[in-house]
Amino acid sequence: MPPVVPPFLIGLIIAPLAKRVLKPLVRGVVTTSVGLVMEVKKAAQEAGENIHDLAVEVAAEMVAAQIAAGEGDRPTEGAASSGEKDEARTPKIRATASAAKAQ
Repeated sequence: MPPVVPPFLIGLIIAPLAKRVLKPLVRGVVTTSVGLVMEVKKAAQEAGENIHDLAVEVAAEMVAAQIAAGEGDRPTEGAASSGEKDEARTPKIRATASAAKAQ
């Protein structure tokens, strides 16, 4: 009959070995997980910025289209006055789009 070894003695021998083997393994898993989470957060932030930029561009195009449609419906008062109105409105649209991108 083989000698009987009490389970607690097996535990006393295996516990330090398991600690030496498992600690680096767990550390590597945690390090990889943290790095992965940081990359995902960075990608999500960049995606949000891209969506915001796209929304700003679409809003600027819609405002420009509304202004263009609104000017076509108005009666013209004269070539000089309508030209002045066009010049006065164009910088505002550009300023709005660039200011929105800056935010």
